[in-house]
Amino acid sequence: MLVKICGIQTEEAAKVATNQQANMIGFVFTPSKRRISPKRAAAIAKNIPTSVKKVGVFVNESLNNIKFIAKHVGLDMIQLHGDESASFAKEIPYPVIKAFSIDEINKSTLSIYPCEYYLIDSPPTKYRGGSGKTFQWERINELKIDKSKLIIAGGLSIDNVEQAIKTATPAGVDVSSGVETNGIKDLTKIKQFIEIAKQPVSS
Repeated sequence: MLVKICGIQTEEAAKVATNQQANMIGFVFTPSKRRISPKRAAAIAKNIPTSVKKVGVFVNESLNNIKFIAKHVGLDMIQLHGDESASFAKEIPYPVIKAFSIDEINKSTLSIYPCEYYLIDSPPTKYRGGSGKTFQWERINELKIDKSKLIIAGGLSIDNVEQAIKTATPAGVDVSSGVETNGIKDLTKIKQFIEIAKQPVSS
């Protein structure tokens, strides 16, 4: 099971996540309480092992800015969390994760979008993504999409990630607020979340 810990803002959180075998670390470069500057992200990224993918999260950003930040930080993947078109994604010289709200996707949309992974999230609130609320994971199965490209997000935590994996059978899970306490990354929760997500799925 792939695990992405998103909204990383400190070396400590990044270190714990990588030590616990997280597969991806997410840096948010868009308006959010978890937003990080490219300079700060670069300082954290230089200590992340190459085995862990560094993902930049962008919302309706210009192609030039995406490429500039990606090069400056040393990103491995780009996550598009806005209204970016399939043609826009094709111009990005990095593997793409495309986020879709569960309310806005359908099989045909997913089939034409050029990306490494689809990230299915809860409907947005104030900001794109990061609502901290779950959606009905059963709805994923109605889409009949390629599960090998599926990452699910939205309100996941140590209390529900096991059930989410059993229900949606994704390739990966993405968490941000679910491993926080009072809006700050909780190192113990990060450890626990990764351990639970990566354990063999019981029947």
